[in-house]
Amino acid sequence: MILPVEVDIFGIMEENAYFYIDDETCGGFLIDPGAEADELLKIIDREKFAIEKILLTHGHYDHIGAANEIQCALKIPVCMGNGGNFYARNSINNGSKFFEQEIILNDVTILDDATEIFLSANPKFKLKVIAAPGHTLDGTIYHSEKDSVAFVGDTIFYGGHGRTDLAGGSERDLMNTIRNKVFALPEDTTLLCGHGAPTTVAAEKIRQWYRKSNA
Repeated sequence: MILPVEVDIFGIMEENAYFYIDDETCGGFLIDPGAEADELLKIIDREKFAIEKILLTHGHYDHIGAANEIQCALKIPVCMGNGGNFYARNSINNGSKFFEQEIILNDVTILDDATEIFLSANPKFKLKVIAAPGHTLDGTIYHSEKDSVAFVGDTIFYGGHGRTDLAGGSERDLMNTIRNKVFALPEDTTLLCGHGAPTTVAAEKIRQWYRKSNA
């Protein structure tokens, strides 16, 4: 089961948090809890979800804002990709400082590229970590081959891609990530984005801006 929850970020934007849940055990992962910890915890309690890990696609404020509170409530690890501490421990780099809502994550687990994250209640339920720099240094995609889905954060959107002008961003790296990693996934893979509607690998591969050779 994949349950998307659109959360409000400082009253200025919406962000997609996701519950990725094993139907057999009701165990699973919470991906990118950007805000509204109370609401997300209510859903966990109501649905009887057993969340084992919080997984972050990257360290921007609008994707990490509820991580501390949920981690404290559930006593579970917060995981992010290599380079994550550049954002987790610095409110300027993660952007929260500019909204006078300083967010610092002091207890994170760093995940290496190609790591497989298994659900302890059902090891067949898993996600593969794909390092995806470009939007940020620590950009991370979580891919389920079984369910043909990838949680892509702000790497790529329906008809667009993440910005690269913030701390640690690189247009060249982002284009390489999209062309060589996102588009290497099966074409029927559903891309679950950090903002807006989902898309697929096949739908995005035809965009003309990804065909340029000079990025």
